[in-house]
Amino acid sequence: METAARDANSGSPTDGWADDVDAAVAAVTTALRAVVAEDWSVPAHGLEWSCRETAVHLADDFVGYATQLTGRAAEGYAPFEIVAVPGTDPRGLARIVHATGGLLSAAVRTTPPQVRGWHPYGAAGPDGFAAMGIVEALVHTHDITAAFPGTPWKPPARLCERVLDRLFPHVPRPEGADPWQRLLYATGRTADGSEPPLTVWRWYAAPLRTERLLLCELSPPLAADLSEGGSGGFSWAGNGPEEGTRTAAGMVARAAEEGSHRPGWGTYVIVRAEDGRAVGGIGFHAPPDAHGMVETGYDVVTAARGQGCATEALTALAGWALADPSVRLVRARAAHTNAASHAVLTKAGFRAAGCDEETVLYEKPGG
Repeated sequence: METAARDANSGSPTDGWADDVDAAVAAVTTALRAVVAEDWSVPAHGLEWSCRETAVHLADDFVGYATQLTGRAAEGYAPFEIVAVPGTDPRGLARIVHATGGLLSAAVRTTPPQVRGWHPYGAAGPDGFAAMGIVEALVHTHDITAAFPGTPWKPPARLCERVLDRLFPHVPRPEGADPWQRLLYATGRTADGSEPPLTVWRWYAAPLRTERLLLCELSPPLAADLSEGGSGGFSWAGNGPEEGTRTAAGMVARAAEEGSHRPGWGTYVIVRAEDGRAVGGIGFHAPPDAHGMVETGYDVVTAARGQGCATEALTALAGWALADPSVRLVRARAAHTNAASHAVLTKAGFRAAGCDEETVLYEKPGG
């Protein structure tokens, strides 16, 4: 009890996340035990997996996230998987979920806050992996219990709110909205049919944050969706996105197909932190070249122009790039007639370094 109290209330770096994992595991275990008399060989709701496979997947997530922290993983997952002994019944599967959830809680509670572990959605610390584990627990328990009519389940609103804040800052949350419904929506699900589910989605373990903005990197599948006319999993302000953002997203998708995509050096969506609305795109044309040069571009939807979003985003992304030892210079170009872009580049610390017939070249060196 003393450890939990320190974790939740006395400024511990884990900031209550281990307790939240415990609360989520307790809630989902209770829900799963309520349906152990059912046939778990049937498909989980909305998934191709069976309920049995979904429960094992959840346990695998718990252990996988824990070992990313304990193993201080720099890239990839540790090469193992969790399996249930053949013939394990639903009651036993619920036990596996409960036991493996405790491993994640223990890892979160004992991992220093500065530790980062690899994840395809961004390197994360103990708080990030705790939030990921809670999301997996809540939505997959929904998938299992929803497979059996007459067994509605709803997790604690506080847990939903916390993981929405941590991993889904780009998902709008209207005043008075049910946080559980928003979490289902954020993960490509709906429970009440109030809005169509997202066809593509992801969470953001480590968005680049500024005072007012979040820069959320597009993964290749989301980039492909955006380039083909979709939303990329974002709620856009005005009539966004602009054509430049869709074009840049297409570059990411093609690079992935060609095997040249490097995470971090693609396209980011600019999101307003205050309302979760996407207001533009920014990113790199390619990874740094052999001379340590990288070129950037950006655009902002018409409805959000003149508010300093481009300057704030460009300053942050250029700073992120120049913090990389392999980068010596960030470049950008602006058409001669684009006075607004010239102002953005100047305010972001770039200086004119030449021109051609159509554009002015700007540069920002490191160090």
